[in-house]
Amino acid sequence: MFRLADLAARVGAELLGDGEVRITHADTIQDATEGAICFLANSKYRHYLPTTGASAVILRREDAAQAQVAGLISDNPYLTYARVASLLYPVADMAGGVHASAVVDPDARIDPSAWVGPCAVIGKNVELQAGVRVGPGCVVEDASVIGENSRLVANVTICSGTVIGKRVLIHPGAVIGSDGFGNANDRGAWVKVPQIGIVRVGDDVEIGANTTVDRGALRDTVIGEGVRLDNQIQIAHNVQIGAHTAIAGCAGIAGSTSIGKYCTLGGGVGISGHLEIGDNVHFSGQSLVTRSFKEPGYYSGNLPAVPNSDWRKTIARIRRLESVMQRLSALEKQVMNQNTDNDAAEQD
Repeated sequence: MFRLADLAARVGAELLGDGEVRITHADTIQDATEGAICFLANSKYRHYLPTTGASAVILRREDAAQAQVAGLISDNPYLTYARVASLLYPVADMAGGVHASAVVDPDARIDPSAWVGPCAVIGKNVELQAGVRVGPGCVVEDASVIGENSRLVANVTICSGTVIGKRVLIHPGAVIGSDGFGNANDRGAWVKVPQIGIVRVGDDVEIGANTTVDRGALRDTVIGEGVRLDNQIQIAHNVQIGAHTAIAGCAGIAGSTSIGKYCTLGGGVGISGHLEIGDNVHFSGQSLVTRSFKEPGYYSGNLPAVPNSDWRKTIARIRRLESVMQRLSALEKQVMNQNTDNDAAEQD
């Protein structure tokens, strides 16, 4: 339980109303009850503000006049909510140690404050630094390093040689450092190309459930500090992702593409290989990126959904574009020839 005044001081927000209000949990603005704190970041939910059952609301100054309860005033209510929620729902502290069912190579170096959970496997020459948490069923293969206070939630696989920074959070089922898709063709048969690079993950990164980050073919795959990767993302070999870039679920990044800092990729974005994406570049969901975008900006590369009958008509027209272009070209030549003949007749 927190006093609202204490929360304001802890998160750097301005107090609105009674600072003695007790906050016990967080909830949505439309469903909140006594003891809850909610937030208003989207104007679509403003109509709930006068009637919310919450004890406090986080909101912008221009919305404060409509509030019927105490609150916290912030220029960025969602960010302030994130900080408040972190106080209300802290990560449970856990003593160091190794569960009896874990399998740990004798050459592994495990800090006394690190914890290794049930059925986890820790390979040879692995280093787990202070405060690391390796959850149930995780596998950390040989010569990998996991930095201070990083957490593998459960059933995470860290393949050999991977280097994980500090305060990294990796959700269940993620695979970091698997072989990239490298194959050479020998008269129709595929010959595997050894993948001899590793994956390097910077500090304060979060990697979602069932996301895969492939190791480099020659040079390393690098995930910069503060990057956010959602669930079920494919990051191919040798990809470089700059600091604080965020990528939504089901995106796919092909090999050897470089993505800059502070970029965002919507859900389902596909980026071809060997491209260069600059800093502060943003792609909307389902965009297909087949060329480099070096200049900052917002880009889209797909058509929005429409009724199926309209889509069929659009596709039919697209398929006729080549013949339409040929006819247009022929008409242009005909008009040019006619103009030439008219000019010649006038000169005569």
